[in-house]
Amino acid sequence: MNGIYPILYAYFTADGRLDEAAMRKQVRCCLAGGAHGIAVLGLATEVNKLSPQEKRDVVRWSAEEIAGRVPLAVTVAEATAREAADFVVEAADLGAAWCILQPPPVRGLPEAEYIAWYGEVATMVARRSAIPIGIQNAAAYIGVGLSANGVATLARNHANVTLIKAEDSAVDVQRLIEVTGGGLTVFNGRAGMELVDCLRAGCAGLIPAPECADIQASIYNSFIAGDEAAAERDYQRILPLIAFAMQGVAMFLCYGKRVTGWRMGLGEVIERTPALAPTPFGLACARRFADALGPYPGA
Repeated sequence: MNGIYPILYAYFTADGRLDEAAMRKQVRCCLAGGAHGIAVLGLATEVNKLSPQEKRDVVRWSAEEIAGRVPLAVTVAEATAREAADFVVEAADLGAAWCILQPPPVRGLPEAEYIAWYGEVATMVARRSAIPIGIQNAAAYIGVGLSANGVATLARNHANVTLIKAEDSAVDVQRLIEVTGGGLTVFNGRAGMELVDCLRAGCAGLIPAPECADIQASIYNSFIAGDEAAAERDYQRILPLIAFAMQGVAMFLCYGKRVTGWRMGLGEVIERTPALAPTPFGLACARRFADALGPYPGA
């Protein structure tokens, strides 16, 4: 569990269905671009807009395209602990290597109640599957996040909670790793912002959307090989795009999805509402970034 795991965008057909061909091509392009794993069903996949069957289809299509070459990570966003545990086990049966739990859809509870909810899911999963699980700690994007001590408590109480997807600065991630004693596998998100510093802080990898995940995979490889100068050069190349896209979830879903689609040759982007409508200026910016990066490997 390390490296760059691009999390797939959801592409739709003109009649409103998930575009199976586009979803499968996205996996193939990410693999051709050097992804160390694939992730699905997070915020980038617009999981809140997908039916239960569509979620399962995304997992199955991805696992079939991966064919065991790299691990598949699946985000789980079900409403109840029982539903979340059932989905984790089903995802494992479909080919997931590990799962990431989003919090329950209730905001403002004491931290202890969220820890208990995650723990209930972990306990139910452990009775049925050996799949490792973790949590998505994304207070800035989904309104719920555990403190570093809360994460440490959860991991201490449940042996199958072995990882976390953070959505924090490199400084905060380093503090999390310090407080948890290095016992958790920590990925960060935020489109790969501060990528090199996140690796310096001790992250096992990052889970960005696919806009420039091919270059991010190269950055990771350079860093692991000890060539931090090359990693920094490539990071500077993609930083303007990351800064453009990471103005909020609606922003990267609107423009990041289009940059990815253009680079992968996926054609017109059809939205499933509600969605941010692109502006001519925004599209011009996005097109400039896509053209600067060029086609995705395998496109």
